[in-house]
Amino acid sequence: MVLENKLNITNSVDLAHQEEKITKKKAVELFDKDKITSFEVGTFQGLKAIHHYLFQDIYEFAGELRTVNIAKGNFRFAPVVYLSQALQAIDQMPQATFDEIVEKYVEMNVAHPFREGNGRSMRIWLDNILKQELGYVVDWAKIDKANYLMAMERSPIKDLEIKYLLKEALTDDINNREIYMKGIDASYDYEGYNVYKADEL
Repeated sequence: MVLENKLNITNSVDLAHQEEKITKKKAVELFDKDKITSFEVGTFQGLKAIHHYLFQDIYEFAGELRTVNIAKGNFRFAPVVYLSQALQAIDQMPQATFDEIVEKYVEMNVAHPFREGNGRSMRIWLDNILKQELGYVVDWAKIDKANYLMAMERSPIKDLEIKYLLKEALTDDINNREIYMKGIDASYDYEGYNVYKADEL
């Protein structure tokens, strides 16, 4: 099933390519045009703004709460009926320490508020929190895809693995464009989007 889109694309491969190209370009703009600094940090409103910015040219639902239940493999994300409540609770979670920030990230992942594009938006959102609160970002290019996906899958039950992976990849070189670009490519690759390079768009 191909998601309804503003480009009227009906082939899933074509849509994936266009989605990667357009949203990656937008992700580059967040850094190059310093758009990211105008968004709230660590709130659903901030995540919503990131998601809308990335996906506004492709999906009507950019930045909008999903209205359907979704799952990945055997894991079911927060049911629609509890979604707003879950997001309010996440907004109240503290974000002063590394552990608190990752715990907030794990809960937001369980919520998975959007129909599509959650992971890519959330990793930018996470870096924004780490940058503001601790003066670090994740060098995503250092985190192996299989290890990351496995750790995230297990994180609702046990978050030690994802905390370890993220902590090992932290850098205080927070304004390094190359780290950001490679990070966007890695983040997209986790989701299977790897046709375009961020710094070539």
